[in-house]
Formats: sequence, C-alpha cells, structure tokens
Amino acid sequence: MSWKKSLLDWWGSAGYKKCSEKNRSVLKAAVSLMVVLFVLAIGVRAEKSVVIIDDGKELAVRTYAGTVADALAVKDIVLLNNDEVTPSLDSALVSGMAIRIDRATDVSISVDGRMLPVRTQCRVVGDLLNEAGVAPGPEDEVSPALNAAVTPGMNVVVARVVTKTEEKEAVVNFETEQKYTVNLPQGTTRIAEEGRNGTAQQIWKVKYKDGIEIARQLVSSKMIAPPVNQLVMVGSGLVVSRGGENIRYAEAIDMVASAYTHTGYNTSCGVAPYYGVAAVDPAFIPLWTKLYVEGYGYATALDVGGSIKGNRSDLFFESYNEAMRWGIRNVKVYRID
Repeated sequence: MSWKKSLLDWWGSAGYKKCSEKNRSVLKAAVSLMVVLFVLAIGVRAEKSVVIIDDGKELAVRTYAGTVADALAVKDIVLLNNDEVTPSLDSALVSGMAIRIDRATDVSISVDGRMLPVRTQCRVVGDLLNEAGVAPGPEDEVSPALNAAVTPGMNVVVARVVTKTEEKEAVVNFETEQKYTVNLPQGTTRIAEEGRNGTAQQIWKVKYKDGIEIARQLVSSKMIAPPVNQLVMVGSGLVVSRGGENIRYAEAIDMVASAYTHTGYNTSCGVAPYYGVAAVDPAFIPLWTKLYVEGYGYATALDVGGSIKGNRSDLFFESYNEAMRWGIRNVKVYRID
C-alpha cells in the first residue's frame, strides 16, 4: 500500500495546495481512474475456480487465466476442426464459470470414387451430406439412410444411380428346323435352306450404379429385317411294318379321316381322282406328299376340301358304298416323303 501513502503525502503537500482549482479537478479524475484500473487489474489477476466439461467429462480448474482460451491452454486442451466451445474462446474468465466443449464427430463419406474424411456437429446423415456439399440425385442410393443418426467412425456411402434410354440395332438369330426324309440314309443330314439372321431396332431402359450397369429393360423392338430359319433334312430311321412290308417314314401323325368318291371334278392338282388320293389341308401337309394311311394303304396328298382343316383328311374311294363303309375314323398317318 506504499503507493497510497505516497499519493496521500503528495496530496497534503504544498504542491497540491499550489495547484489551481482547475488543475486540482483534473488531478482528482486521474487519481480515480488509476484506482479503478488498479482494482480491475487485481480482479483479472485473481485466481478463479471454473469447470471445463469436455465432451461430457468434467474437469475442475483453478487458474489466474483471463479468458476461456487461456484456461484451455493452461490445461493443454487442444481444439480440432468443428469443435464448439461455450462461452466463446475470447470470453473473460469468471469464477464459477462452466466451459463446455462439444467435440465434432469423425466420419467419412464415400462418393464419386472418393472417400472424404469429415468432422461434423451434424446429428443426421442428410444434414451431414448437405454440410459437406454432397447432393444426392433423385435415384441415388444413400447408406445409411438420410434420416439415420450420425455415429462416430461411420462411413456414409452415396451410390450414383442414373437411368438412361439407349437405342441399338440387335441381331435376331435364326432358328433351325428339322424335317425327316426317307430320301437320305438314316442319321445323315442335309441343309435344304440356309438360315439368315435378322435385324431389329431396340429401345432399352438401362440403369447404372456408379457407372456399372445393374438392370436393363426392353421398352420396344421393331423388326427391320426378319430372320430366315434354316431347314435341315434328316435321314429317317423310323420304320413301321405293315402287311409284311417295312415302311420307312419321316413322321407319324394322328388324323381324323373321312371318305369321298367321284364328284365329276378333277383334284385340285389337276389329275383325275383314283384310289390312293387324299385331300388334306396344305398348311398342315403339303400337296404331293407321299403318305401311308393305316387301314387304307399308300396315298398321295393331291386334293383339298373346304372342311379339311388341320389334322383332317378325306380319302378317295371308287364307289359310294366303299366310302360309306369307311365312314369317319381316327387313323395313324405316316408321312413317307
């Protein structure tokens, strides 16, 4: 307190008495300011008791520090990116103060072929992506979901998904048809008609995930050039024995056979009808095809009829009575040519 004594001594000295009234007023103000500054200095330098709450852990501290930042430095507390301190670092330290440190969460974001390390105060994934400047597209897949809670060490994966419409010309492969024939040795084959691939104009909806195709849907297809199927003739090894004769055939067909006789007209192939003429559906059995009909014998497809469709046939007989005796019956027909 020596400075007070000196000041009082000077105050009562002759020097003070010699001052003018104006100077004495100025002197009083200066002394008052010095006293206030001194008191403040003493207050700042006084020891304070504070509590530092670091991410939920409490630490009691006694310090002469003047600001929050100084108090943290005294205890070697290091702040990292996005850590939040309340009150602010430049706040004056006051005894009894609680200093709260909310640590940011370390996470990562995998997007567009990169992994981005992030420290964040965000609580949900959607806010995290928004803070990092990552905007998911309408089809993008985010895992965990946008409303999922942010947890330490999590990796948020944003898969870019896009759907494109693609147009392309596609090859339409021809098919191979086989027909049996008795005109070739058993087991041998011969290409009767070469096949030819066709072309179609196709429109596809294609989905890509991070640049890799994951789904494809055909929207439309327009035939530009239809394919021509390949026809292969195969030597028949099929044999049926009838009347002591072995008959090699290419195909056996179950048919419904009726009977007819002379009408006064030639067959549709232009020949006069005779026993052994069969009327057929040309879409089912081509005209001039050689046949063997059980219960009738050999026949040739030379005629057609309005009611003869599909697996129906009409067999010629020389007389009305013979035709009536035949009637309509189910028969096995062997195509031998």
